[in-house]
Amino acid sequence: MGALIGLSGGTFLYTTAEALPIGLLLPMAVDLTVSPSQVGLLVTAYGAVVTVASVPLTAMVRKVPRRRLLSALLAGFVVSTAITVFASTFTLILAARMATAVTHALFWAVVVPAAAELFRPGLRGRVIAVVFAGGNVALALGVPAGTWLGERAGWRASFLAVAALGAIVLAVVASLLPSTRPDQGHAARGATPDARRFWLLVAVAVLATAGAIAAYTYVALFVTKVSGFSASSVGAILLVRGVASVLGILAIAAVVDRSPWLALVATVALQSVALLGLYALGQRPTVAVGLIALAGLAFAAFTAALGGLVLQVAPGRSDLAAATVSAAVNVGITGGALVGGLALPSHGVHSTVLIGALLGVVALMMVLGERLIRPAASPRPRAARSRTATQAYGGSGQSA
Repeated sequence: MGALIGLSGGTFLYTTAEALPIGLLLPMAVDLTVSPSQVGLLVTAYGAVVTVASVPLTAMVRKVPRRRLLSALLAGFVVSTAITVFASTFTLILAARMATAVTHALFWAVVVPAAAELFRPGLRGRVIAVVFAGGNVALALGVPAGTWLGERAGWRASFLAVAALGAIVLAVVASLLPSTRPDQGHAARGATPDARRFWLLVAVAVLATAGAIAAYTYVALFVTKVSGFSASSVGAILLVRGVASVLGILAIAAVVDRSPWLALVATVALQSVALLGLYALGQRPTVAVGLIALAGLAFAAFTAALGGLVLQVAPGRSDLAAATVSAAVNVGITGGALVGGLALPSHGVHSTVLIGALLGVVALMMVLGERLIRPAASPRPRAARSRTATQAYGGSGQSA
């Protein structure tokens, strides 16, 4: 259990570090004498590195034992974050952030199978939910706390605190995580490999994430322009959404192992309904807060269900499959923010939640369509299924 908490702490750290410049945008711009858009580059470039690097880097380190790899990644996180704290130029900070993003790309690919390997296969979904809970706690508490600290003690103090927490998580993982080869154990490959369903998950990850982010990116503008809240209320509304996200993780953990595909359908449907409701009823303040919280709950639960299903249908190595889905999620994040931003000037902030809902509906129809086409497909023997699916994925079918 200690190792699992350490891995969840890692997702907390990486999510906090990735999003922290958003909350500290103005203090960083003033201190570094750069424009706010340049500080924003610290976030967009970070996401771009994660998207591009996840799969190739995971393939390169496929033989490194997980404890050694994760410990090295967390050590790199601590060092690169410390460089961010003490760097005197924006260029050096950007370079340090890119280094952090490289470790992020590998960490999220490896952490899912590494965590699943700690417990029996029947608990796989709940274990992944615990790991993903770290990221949601980061959005609910880590980023707001880091922003609060940065506003009072300087933005560098926030990154220093993150680096210090990173050193603690590193010590926990290095001392408690078993040292196993990545090609050993029940989580090394998909339990029921299926290339078709895996690539369906990749597409759903892009669409559902893009839908969530298209709405969430502009939620502050929505609640002030449409719902009638003051700007000072935005932080409290986001906190409510963050708490709801944590509750979503806890809720999905109770059911995802019994019905993972049903959990996926339910979470995407719930997100779509919440965003459609926000489009129709967002002018009512109390209703708007409830629907924003519901959308946050649904998306958090969706990510946990997605992580468990990747380990089920991965058509080859599970770490490569997790890396592919991680890249897909980052494509969705970038694409959702971009699409919402393009619609905003001409169609208003109302359009961002409608676009988010429609993207979710498309993802939902894809999953339902696939389930209707093959509702009761008879499973092939595992060995034959693994060979076929691995070849479709581009692998040799042999262990690393």
